[in-house]
Amino acid sequence: MQRFEAISNSSVGSEKLWMGQTHVSPSTASGDHHHGEAETAIYVVSGNPEFVFIDENTGQESRIQAAPGDYVFVPPYTPHREENNDPQQEAVVVIARSTQEAIVVNLPSLTGQ
Repeated sequence: MQRFEAISNSSVGSEKLWMGQTHVSPSTASGDHHHGEAETAIYVVSGNPEFVFIDENTGQESRIQAAPGDYVFVPPYTPHREENNDPQQEAVVVIARSTQEAIVVNLPSLTGQ
């Protein structure tokens, strides 16, 4: 995954908002993780990324299959992972965060166990 910073403290003096773009190569998945106290908003520019969470009621994986024009919200401390299961097309998303820090807490699984 390649990340490109657009709006941040270092680029424009933003104090509470970070915004940038992520390019996810074909057949790529992140590890399971959360972003601490940060709220994260995602806008899908191209491709069909999937966002995987744990359903709190069933304990089973829950997937959001996104398409261009879709928005996804990831609340603070929510374990998840991003996947681009397309074997040929890159996925491009715009990300906005409520913190300047790139908080990534890696987890052994989506349940954190």
